[in-house]
Amino acid sequence: QVQLVESGGGLAQVGGSLRLSCVASGRTFSSYNMGWFRQAPGKEREFVAAITWNGGNTDYVDSVKGRFTISRDNTKNTVYLQMNSLKPEDTAVYYCAADSRRGSGWYGAVGRYDYWGQGTQVTVSS
Repeated sequence: QVQLVESGGGLAQVGGSLRLSCVASGRTFSSYNMGWFRQAPGKEREFVAAITWNGGNTDYVDSVKGRFTISRDNTKNTVYLQMNSLKPEDTAVYYCAADSRRGSGWYGAVGRYDYWGQGTQVTVSS
């Protein structure tokens, strides 16, 4: 089993920045692809960003490209989401997720992730 714990959420102003962290338990973190998703009230869970197990590839939803950066430190079992130029529409609960099977297909598919964190709230106010 893998446990994921997110932190770093909070209240930010429009145009501000936040950095989310997700720490994973276990010794196999470095073999997992990792993703960030978000869910706003009344909406479905949405893919935000993903990074492959070795950090060699990343993917983003179009709405965050150029503003958000996903990264990882396998020595610390941690994946990060740096969020800049925040907008009110970025308000959501943010979840990190681990893909242990590393199958083929789009990194943004919710179904490919088998472990999820509890989420951290991000609120962007104007």
